[in-house]
Amino acid sequence: MLSMKKPGVKSMGNAIEIRGLNWRPGKDFALRDLNLTVPEGAIYGFLGPNGSGKTSTIRLLMGMAKAGSGKIEVLGGSVPEDLRRTLSLTGYVPERPHLYPGLTVRESINFHSTFFPTWDGGWARNLIDSFALPPTAKVGRLSKGEVGKLMMLLALCQRPRLLVLDEPTDGLDPVVRREVLTAIMEYVSETTATVFISSHLVHELERFCDWIGVLEYGTLLTEMPMEAFKNEIKRLRVVGAPQEPPGDLPCQVLGRHPSDGLFTGETWVVRGWEEEMAACFASSGAVVKDVTHLDLEDGFVELLRTARPERWREQATGKEV
Repeated sequence: MLSMKKPGVKSMGNAIEIRGLNWRPGKDFALRDLNLTVPEGAIYGFLGPNGSGKTSTIRLLMGMAKAGSGKIEVLGGSVPEDLRRTLSLTGYVPERPHLYPGLTVRESINFHSTFFPTWDGGWARNLIDSFALPPTAKVGRLSKGEVGKLMMLLALCQRPRLLVLDEPTDGLDPVVRREVLTAIMEYVSETTATVFISSHLVHELERFCDWIGVLEYGTLLTEMPMEAFKNEIKRLRVVGAPQEPPGDLPCQVLGRHPSDGLFTGETWVVRGWEEEMAACFASSGAVVKDVTHLDLEDGFVELLRTARPERWREQATGKEV
């Protein structure tokens, strides 16, 4: 199993900080008061369904769009004020390739290398061989998997401090996906580079990320270390649930929603649950019937189930809730 986690790497700060970010490209979608923190040296999985705003957030990080309000800092520099510096230190793989189809693989590499003084030509030649890329083939004639590998080569060989990867393995077959992830693993294992990778493939992020953020419809639902998400997230079945969480409840309530027809009551998703906390519910007349440990995929689904009734109500009324 692939593992990109780097035990023992301690953050010296934050590679990415977003505070109070608001951006509305149209009437049907907006990023709202987004706060996001990516520790330096982390492998941060930016998880969310299609249309949740992952690519929009990355476009703002890369200076390809301008926020309505809020603050963005990348590697200690403000965006867009210090964009030239931050881009010189960032390797970027977009969701959609931006290569010139008339250039060959070798010409594309030579062109890209001229922009980065840190370019590693020796590693580029090694990756051409290990990725089995045809040097004289034109980009427009490459398969989707070959284009994906070429994009990763271009991002890695500039030796960036930060890798920003937008759905880098989406649509790739398992063999190509493994080759791409292995190349990333080799790079981060020998550097202190930070990786910010967006995906809707939950199982893929669970294997190698050490931080996770969950985005839904422009709102960050939660952000925490991966191990905390996997070990601390529980699903509670609560009968007679109070309108407000008990004031003395020491765990964090991430969401709650009505249970399905098989169970009367509510489903709560909480972080930091301990068995003795059931007494907090009992004091308000509620009963915790069941406690279930959730893995990343189950926790992701429960968070979305909690968030989506609010989203649907907002769409139906035309008001933010």
